Amino acid sequence: MQNISTPVLVVAVALIDRDGRILLQRRRLGSEHGGLWEFPGGKVEPGETPHIAAAREIEEELGVRLDAVRLEPVSFASDVAAPAPPRRSYVILLYTCRIWEGQVECRDGEEIAWFRASGLADLAMPPLDYPLAEALLQKIGN
Repeated sequence: MQNISTPVLVVAVALIDRDGRILLQRRRLGSEHGGLWEFPGGKVEPGETPHIAAAREIEEELGVRLDAVRLEPVSFASDVAAPAPPRRSYVILLYTCRIWEGQVECRDGEEIAWFRASGLADLAMPPLDYPLAEALLQKIGN
């Protein structure tokens, strides 16, 4: 019988500006999926709710504050069914947010950029970000 570990729970947020553009960050070179574009976010820590973790991660990675109650769930993506050993499996919860406080700055990735929704499918992304981007496009209607 296969030893199955508990998947890592990760949250991600698609910040959407007044022009409908979506913020993504490029993963640090040298990290897993380095150089690929992703929705900013990170792991849910013990004792945190996903909403609280998302607000914390966005403040840490982008320097902006958002109200966790303003987060709107979009979808989730998972590789739990077929993780490549010995890699851990992940479940990523994606939220949107249209209101935040402060100026967005790149604190964690190689760079950040705003993209039109129609351009997301053309970006090089980690595998689990593609279904999240597709679900986001369906939700926002672009």
